[in-house]
Amino acid sequence: MTRRNYYRKKKKLIATLKKLGPGFLFAGAAIGVSHLVQSTRAGADFGFGLLWALLLINFIKYPFFEFGSRYAQATGESLLYGYRKLGKGVLICYFLLTFATMFTIQTAVTVVTAGIAASVFGFGSVVFWTAIITAICFTILIIGRYKVLDTLMKYIVISLTVSTLVAVILAIQPETAISFKQILPKDPVSIAFLIAFMGWMPAPLDISIWQSVWAVEKKKLDPSITNKQSRFDFNIGFIVTTVLAMGFLALGALVMFGNGSSFSPKGGEFANQLISMYSYSLGEGAKIIIGIAALTTMFSTSLTTLDASPRVMHTTSEILSGKIYKKGYLIWLLILVMGTLGIFFFLVSEMGTLIKIATILSFLTAPFYAISNYILLTGIHTPESARPSKAMKTFSLCGILLLIIFSGWYLSTLL
Repeated sequence: MTRRNYYRKKKKLIATLKKLGPGFLFAGAAIGVSHLVQSTRAGADFGFGLLWALLLINFIKYPFFEFGSRYAQATGESLLYGYRKLGKGVLICYFLLTFATMFTIQTAVTVVTAGIAASVFGFGSVVFWTAIITAICFTILIIGRYKVLDTLMKYIVISLTVSTLVAVILAIQPETAISFKQILPKDPVSIAFLIAFMGWMPAPLDISIWQSVWAVEKKKLDPSITNKQSRFDFNIGFIVTTVLAMGFLALGALVMFGNGSSFSPKGGEFANQLISMYSYSLGEGAKIIIGIAALTTMFSTSLTTLDASPRVMHTTSEILSGKIYKKGYLIWLLILVMGTLGIFFFLVSEMGTLIKIATILSFLTAPFYAISNYILLTGIHTPESARPSKAMKTFSLCGILLLIIFSGWYLSTLL
């Protein structure tokens, strides 16, 4: 390869990366508790037995996530405005569901991030690092807003993908016996874990709204982005989230399954176990690098969720009230920060219960978001050229049916 061709390809790659953005933010938001915690724990407790659930739920949820970026690119507005066109009740339901879960979700991802930070740096408590991480994320969002997120997330996701795949390859030992026998949990505890696992895998379906909001923001920065580029951007992000979910499940299965070890439910202890697992695969020399990779992953999730929830609550408030709130984003950002710290300092003993409620709500409300996105994208509010094909419609309807069946199955186990 000549030097001229090298620089030409390098320039083309940089230009392509600049066009990408919302897909990497989707990956940054998704690759968090669902991957580092739940996928790894699924592998540690069930081996590769829940691989079917991981692949199935990613497959089922794909079109409803994709509809977010598709609608934003076609109309120049987020799904929130589309929900209002479907009826005020739809948007009110979204507002209430988001308000009911956003504090718990933010607290959960921040606590895990704090536990990893304490493990990596070797000083400070989870309480100390929770306050520090929240303050850093708050400052970044106030100063940089979307542009910083867009740039930062590309490097974080790429570095994490490489490090995780390398870890999985090195964890495969010649003497390792690998079984791909699939398991359908039957006892209440395992079923509860399966519901939480699928509820947040690769992410709750309401992140499709976040995706549409980020797509609108990206369009403001670069109006030249085409429908094809937007779809490619989302697909890259979605594929990365699925591959990394499989990678974390594989690490749990290869390193911890069958050896009598189990993950601690406490954030700090879990972080130490997670980093030790990577060190087992890559060697002690890579402990710091892997620890930093895990930390940046969870930090990116803390950052993206801290940005997205206030952004959508601000927009929803404006649409429902018909008024413009110039400081709305800042007000909701402060509400989320205060609520997160309040839960951590005063309800930390109930964190397990709160997280279970949030994940179960994510699972049970998935049909609501799937149906809303489907009706919006296939109806008159979406330009005909952007509506899904017949094959995609059929695929989506099958997905909605399966989500309803899974929700009914879970509710039947409670009875």
